[in-house]
Amino acid sequence: MELQIGLPLFYFLLLGFAILMYVLLDGFDLGIGILYPWFNTDAEHDHLMRSISHVWDGNETWLVFGGVILFGAFPLAYASIASLLYLPIMLMLIGLIFRGVAFEYRFKSHTSKIWWNRAFAIGSSLAAFCQGLMLGVLVQGVDADSIASSSLQWLTPFSLFTGLAVMAGYALLGCTYLTMKSRGDIQQKAARYGQRLLLFVMLAMLLVSLFTLYKQPEIRERWFGGAHSLILMLLPLMAILAARLLFRDLGRVQRQFAAEADISIRHESRPFWLAASLFLLAFAGLVAGLFPYLLPHQISFYTAAAPDSSLSFMLPGVLIFLPLILAYTLWGYHIFRGKVEDYEEGY
Repeated sequence: MELQIGLPLFYFLLLGFAILMYVLLDGFDLGIGILYPWFNTDAEHDHLMRSISHVWDGNETWLVFGGVILFGAFPLAYASIASLLYLPIMLMLIGLIFRGVAFEYRFKSHTSKIWWNRAFAIGSSLAAFCQGLMLGVLVQGVDADSIASSSLQWLTPFSLFTGLAVMAGYALLGCTYLTMKSRGDIQQKAARYGQRLLLFVMLAMLLVSLFTLYKQPEIRERWFGGAHSLILMLLPLMAILAARLLFRDLGRVQRQFAAEADISIRHESRPFWLAASLFLLAFAGLVAGLFPYLLPHQISFYTAAAPDSSLSFMLPGVLIFLPLILAYTLWGYHIFRGKVEDYEEGY
């Protein structure tokens, strides 16, 4: 009995971990692509590409790992989500393919570089928008009948808004990453854009939270009923604090650059970790509201779990490959710890 209860919960937590890792890691390099049109010169575009050249492929590994966990451990949820969100999933994959091809060919091209720039920006924006759109569908909830039909119930004003909100959030992560990895004009421009994006992201988080509480009585009861609500209230308070510190640090980077003063390492790197903490807190709030559902009010992870024998069969492979993926990810960041300019001779 303990095994039957523990394994679905283990895979549910593992799926959440894979999604969080993907959002945090691939989020900032998708954000680099979204920011691409905001930087004008070839030198700036080269800098943006070099800043993620060592890590972008490792970041996307978490998407594959999460998809494998969903397919193997929760086949019912995989089939339902894939059928309901078939079109946005396919568009997301097309966007990821476009940006991956553009990333490789841009370094080798000359006359066609402008087209690869556009493909990289469009592919990154499309992938991020589709991920936000799918998030909106899961938060908003769906009718049971729409799971088995080919309706466009996923295409709503709310899901379109969450698509734009996720794009802005990824762009914010990209700005803070560039603040950490850049010097001079690019660093100042990234900090300035980051402050503007932060205001929109916080407004989007507020509107999405209010909409969810209004439309989902179960989530509203969970957040405001019982003693545990006091603990849940810490999440938005911590998010406000992190946003306040992030806005201040980005402003400090700009002021110190304008004064031609040396910027401390703390003020260069801390914005990225504060932006990541915003995503972590938002993800924790989402899980707290939707638990134990994979598809809200339709399929819980207990209902969707594969037979216990299948979950046990998968376990050795998971325990082998999870450390390997973590090691590969950490290796990419270990060999590229400084500023982009410090590694230019390697390209």
